[in-house]
Amino acid sequence: AEYMGGSGRTSIYGDQFDDESFAMKHTTAGLLSMANSGPNTNGCQFFITCAPCEWLDDKHVVFGKVVEGMLTVRKLEAVATGAQNKPKIPCVITECGEY
Repeated sequence: AEYMGGSGRTSIYGDQFDDESFAMKHTTAGLLSMANSGPNTNGCQFFITCAPCEWLDDKHVVFGKVVEGMLTVRKLEAVATGAQNKPKIPCVITECGEY
């Protein structure tokens, strides 16, 4: 996989795809949710919540949750950030069991 600097690219569904259900809410840490730039603009980016985020409800689709490795999420959360909230050290997930 090629690192694209977090800017996003094409998902397996194309450039963008429609929102699915907003039934699941951002109620706790460890939820996986689609990043978007407005209604029906989902792509290949997602984020993991680190706390309840009710302001994201009905705007971003929750599609899963962390079932193992929440300590890793907490370690990533704790990384110091600088300008534009960019991490000061590389944050890379490797050897995750894929590929």
